[in-house]
Amino acid sequence: MPTPDTSDELLFQPFKLGPYALPHRIVMAPLTRSRARQPGNVPSALNACYYAQRAAAALIISEATQVSMQGQGYAWTPGIHSREQVEGWRLVTDAVHQAGGRIFMQLWHVGRISHPSLQPDNMLPVSPSAIKPAGQAFIEGENGQGELVPFATPRALEIDELPYLVQQYVRGARNALRAGFDGVEVHAANGYLLDQFINSRTNHRHDRYGGAVENRARLLFEVLEAVSEVWGPDRVGVRLSPLGTFNDIDDEDPETTFAHIAASLSSYRLAYLHLVNPAMAALDKGIEPDSRSVAMVERMREKYTGTLIIAGGFDHDTAQQWLKQGRADLIAFGRKFIANPDLPERLRLRASLNKDDPATFYGGEAKGYTDYPSLAQDRGELPIPCVDESWR
Repeated sequence: MPTPDTSDELLFQPFKLGPYALPHRIVMAPLTRSRARQPGNVPSALNACYYAQRAAAALIISEATQVSMQGQGYAWTPGIHSREQVEGWRLVTDAVHQAGGRIFMQLWHVGRISHPSLQPDNMLPVSPSAIKPAGQAFIEGENGQGELVPFATPRALEIDELPYLVQQYVRGARNALRAGFDGVEVHAANGYLLDQFINSRTNHRHDRYGGAVENRARLLFEVLEAVSEVWGPDRVGVRLSPLGTFNDIDDEDPETTFAHIAASLSSYRLAYLHLVNPAMAALDKGIEPDSRSVAMVERMREKYTGTLIIAGGFDHDTAQQWLKQGRADLIAFGRKFIANPDLPERLRLRASLNKDDPATFYGGEAKGYTDYPSLAQDRGELPIPCVDESWR
């Protein structure tokens, strides 16, 4: 099979990201897989294998990782608040670096998207306001299997608790540095804690963290400033989801809210801003995105003057198109990386993609996690590692 000439394709051109020289523009988006070792939500050698298999990404952004026990919202997700977790993550970063990759950790606090069974001492989850989300929490059931249960009504955070919340992110950032990561991403998207403060539907506060957008975004900027002191701003990214509705989130005027945040972020000189694509559903279906979604992306691009990553719904052609149109500098792929550990090579060669198995997305072991073959393994040139019990 002849190798396509990709010399004129932006998708495969190098890019400077903070202090790092990336070989191309294909980023691995954060993907929750719920496979941390128990007890303690500790990354293991199996997780190290999974990430090392995908080290051909220009940059890996790790699965969302809770900065505290309070920050956990799903069964079996990893943390970055204990010594054992730091040591487990060191297995991952060493494996990725040995394979020639770069990896940032996504720092996560879920806020109200949790359940007392996941919280210390079965306490209520916390949120800017005591508003129960629609939907269900994913917890470990009595039989050890995953179970969906209704969310609880969260407890509204007291204003004097917020400095401690910032320190949870700082501790996570310091631990990520000890674990050998190349940088960190602050998760402020998808209806989790920082997004709950940003959006008017979930923030009904009447203090300096509620009301005007400057107040609702205050906690995000306090976290970014504190984390940047640990890492330096050029190794810190932030993820937002403008127009997002996941986890029962909404804002009365998202265009104004997120334009303000994007413009303010420009002065921080971060490594990047990472957007969950509001046009993702349309791109997934192969149809033209609606005008509001496209306008939001273009508005964020106009307001934010730094490096922009967009994730969601892309294939080779749409990724190349959005780069050429100047809507993004880097394109993040999520689900396609689940089943295609060598996704950059497959996109470069226009090769067929493995089909993913949604039944194995969350929880479990090697099946549906490290047993998807690369092109070289399809050809029988290499064995597929970590598909048996040898990783334990």
